[in-house]
Amino acid sequence: MAPKLRRVLIADPQPASARLFAELMRDISQSHVWTAQTTERALKLAETVDPQLIVLELGDDRVDGLAIARKIRRSSWTCRQAPIITITGAATAAMILAARDAGVHEFLRKPYSMKDLLRRLEAVTLKERDWVEGVSYIGPDRRRFNSGEYAGPLKRKTDGNETPFQQKINQALKIIRAAVAAAETDPSQAMRAMLTQATTLQSMATDFKMTLAASEFYRHLTRHTQSGAPLTRAEAEKWAAPLLAFLPKDADGDRKSSAAA
Repeated sequence: MAPKLRRVLIADPQPASARLFAELMRDISQSHVWTAQTTERALKLAETVDPQLIVLELGDDRVDGLAIARKIRRSSWTCRQAPIITITGAATAAMILAARDAGVHEFLRKPYSMKDLLRRLEAVTLKERDWVEGVSYIGPDRRRFNSGEYAGPLKRKTDGNETPFQQKINQALKIIRAAVAAAETDPSQAMRAMLTQATTLQSMATDFKMTLAASEFYRHLTRHTQSGAPLTRAEAEKWAAPLLAFLPKDADGDRKSSAAA
């Protein structure tokens, strides 16, 4: 773990708790630690020191941990994909869900032990999770568990039939669909999402026609980016159409519930 924890940023308005965490990190991995007591200071440090781990306090008005997480994920900073651990003494269900949706990797409830901390550090350094480059969500794949114990009603006709490989392909296609819709309202992130997913599909697709469609889509996007002209939704829809034809027919039914969108 140690090589992945050399630079640590802690955003916590309480000096005592920030100091405690910093001391633990120095004991664990001889980390160089930066601390911030305000949202603005935390963002400035995130941009300049390139932290390998970011620790955010939740539940204090002086530091908006969720805003920091969202800003980092949507930035062009080197640390935008760095693991984020949130710490709070009052972890309500709503808070946990909000943090997860902001792109956080792990949660740590106060008071915590060294064992608790080590488990979170192992999770973010040794158990790599897929990265989701979407439009409304950017961060580690939120599907942390794939339990076979669910006995409720199926949401889609393909439930139970998709392999993990096919799930990743379908997720990439759904992200492209959402990004196309946001081509004019969120152009920067929409373009980043489309390019990322086109690259993913080129490397994963086993169907030659899908690979060709993904390559053509990527070519259109890169040429348009080089032109410097704004991308219209109509153009994005035209270029993406051959690729989106590979979406399962029932995919429209989970348009709103898709975690990738």
